This record gives sequence, C-alpha cells and structure tokens, in this order.
Amino acid sequence: MSFTSIVKNEVSKIDVNDIEKVSELSAIVVAGAELKEDIKLVTENSSIARRIYNLFKDLFQINCVITMRKGYNYQKKQLYILQVKNRTSEVLNDLGLMDKGNILPKPKEYILADEEEVRSFIRGVFLMTGSINDPKTSRYHLEFLVDTAEVGDLIKELLNRFNLNAKMIRRDNKYMVYMKEAEKIGDFLRVINAYNAVMYYEDIRIYRDHKNMTNRLNNCEQANVDRLVQTANNQLEDIELINEKVGLDILDEKEQIVAIYRLKYRDVSLAELGEIISVETQKPITKSGVYHRFKKISEIANKIRENS
Repeated sequence: MSFTSIVKNEVSKIDVNDIEKVSELSAIVVAGAELKEDIKLVTENSSIARRIYNLFKDLFQINCVITMRKGYNYQKKQLYILQVKNRTSEVLNDLGLMDKGNILPKPKEYILADEEEVRSFIRGVFLMTGSINDPKTSRYHLEFLVDTAEVGDLIKELLNRFNLNAKMIRRDNKYMVYMKEAEKIGDFLRVINAYNAVMYYEDIRIYRDHKNMTNRLNNCEQANVDRLVQTANNQLEDIELINEKVGLDILDEKEQIVAIYRLKYRDVSLAELGEIISVETQKPITKSGVYHRFKKISEIANKIRENS
C-alpha cells in the first residue's frame, strides 16, 4: 500500500462535527465531482468511498448509489462510483456551491469560516486529489491536481494560511498545487490531523537527515584525507627533485628540517608534522610555520623545473 493510501485511510476515519463535515464534503465535491443532473464521484480507495457515503447520509439522509468497476489503466484497480441522483440542488446549496440556481466554481465564504473548517476542507481536497511521496523515497513531494485555476488558487491560499509555502503550476490541462519542503509536508499532515502518518513521516525524515549528515561528514573527511595525501605527495616530489638536482644543502637550516621530517613522516598532516618537529628538536613550530617553509621549498623546486 502506498504512503498516500495509508494517509487517506487514516484521515477518512477521523470523527468531526457536522459543521466540519459540511466543509469536508464541500471540498470533496469541488475537487472531485462531476456535476450534471446528478453528483458523481469516483475513487479507487474503499475507505474514501465509505467516508463519502457516510457524509451524505449523516448530513442529508441520502444513500448514495454505489457501483463498482475495473479501471481502464494498466493496473485495472477497482473503482468506486458514488452518485447522488436526487435533491442535488439542495445538497449543492447547503455545501455552499450553488447560488440562485448557478453552480459556483468554489464554495461560499461561510464554508471556510474558521480554522477547523479550513482544516476539514483541506482534508477533503486531499482525499480526492492529493498525493504524497513516501519519505523513504529520494525526494519529498506533496501535490493536489485539480481542474481549474480557481480551485487551485483556493487550495494554495488555504495551505499558506498555515505557512506551508505551497505553490501552483499548470500541468497539461490541469493545475497542480505542490509542496517540496520536508518540514512543511510534515506540518501539512498535522493540519489534516493525520497523527499516525506524522509520527512515521518524522521518524523517517529524521533518520534520512541524520544519514545524509553522516554521509556529508564522511565525504568531507575523505576529501580532507585526499587533500592531505595530495599535499604530502607534492611536498615529497619537490624535496626529491631538489635533492636529486642540487642537493638539500641549498635549503637553509629551517627548510632542511621540515624536508627531512617530511621524508621521514610521509603521511602526516602539516599540524602533526609541526608537533613532531617541536617535540623531537625542542624547537617549537606551528602548522603555519611548517606551511611557509614548504612554500619556500616549492618555490625553489619550481625554479629548478623552469631551468631544466
């Protein structure tokens, strides 16, 4: 079962009061209904079908006509088709979707009068058009795919009341409202009261973030090791070139010391080489001091290369 289905199964079982049921059902109709002489809704999820059936029954004492058939896509999933064939004008009026006999593109303001109604509306839209990636996958993504820009703008505006940074783009002949920030998607699950999904999502997100941080630290550490090895090899090449061409006596005493110790300790860092020299010669030298002496050695080696 997909993570989207898990979340939808959870929120389709949430208990809400009648006012919140109106907002949720209004969203379901706005986002997913075909409105002609009847109200027709189609879903692949049996929990959502049951939720819709119960909402119509609780609010209007209407028993939806339910039919089932196989889908036409390659997976041929079971489709649940729910139809309200009577009292459609009354239903649409009460859901804030009709005014003076005309069907409205989005609900009237009283459907979204307070925060809990907004949460219910967002939950209803998610049930019909929402999709969310499992946090175990390589990217975080939540989307709503709707038919009109008006509905898309409404969904985006409602989500952003909760500071979720939702955005909208045109996709073919539809409109997609989407979110890609992991933290914001977790906040969205809280908005629709999907608390079990929140716990799962945050556990996976924290694990992934920790794993990514560990990988970054390991990569950084490996890069540091690679740089250290390359630096030491370059210094050894310079020292060996000078020794072969003119001898190390050309170096002054301080430069000779770091050259000799580099030949002796080939794999240590500049800081470690400075500590070793300080202990063994009783003449303190810092990492910076070691670096500057090797810089002079490099300049001498480069002059030898230029004259060769």
